[in-house]
Amino acid sequence: MDFEVVGDIGGIETIATGSGIRERGRLRKRYGQGRWRKRKGFAEIRLPSGDIVRAELHWYEATGIGRREMKIKTFI
Repeated sequence: MDFEVVGDIGGIETIATGSGIRERGRLRKRYGQGRWRKRKGFAEIRLPSGDIVRAELHWYEATGIGRREMKIKTFI
């Protein structure tokens, strides 16, 4: 991640679960077994330049493993 989440992530929704996640095999191999979900939400983030902006974020998440591979989808 080349950004830092400032505060809480709001409006969290599940995009895909189980076999609906194309990257499931890679996620299990890299991070371990878990109930993987692809999720999205909105948050304020701090960019490397120091600017704070609101953005839509996507990430993978599993119980007991946590959030992994968070990425910026769009700036709001």
